[in-house]
Amino acid sequence: MRVLGVDPGLTRCGVGVVDGVPGRPCTLIGYYVVTSEPDDDLAARLLHLDRSLADLIAAHRPESVAVERVFSQHNVRTVMGTAQASAIAILVAAKAGLPVQLYTPSEVKAAVTGSGTAA
Repeated sequence: MRVLGVDPGLTRCGVGVVDGVPGRPCTLIGYYVVTSEPDDDLAARLLHLDRSLADLIAAHRPESVAVERVFSQHNVRTVMGTAQASAIAILVAAKAGLPVQLYTPSEVKAAVTGSGTAA
């Protein structure tokens, strides 16, 4: 199964593509960072993220999309940008007809390293 994983962010959005089957190590297909400038217009930044993620889905043809769940921080502005980027990732996947799963940061760390407290 090919999965496109998204670590949402408005300034820097991490994207990884892996192939794998349950119980076996995954094979990394590619990784990317979609960037935008903090001073740019918000609508333009969100549109850039939308187009970039749609292009990556078209290029890699995943069967599923995994998005890191937004977690609470003290900085509301950071949480808002992360939540907006997360919503774009979910919407792009939905428009492509792909299932989406949300994972907490500790669930992602545990799946990748075996420990939910990995750095």
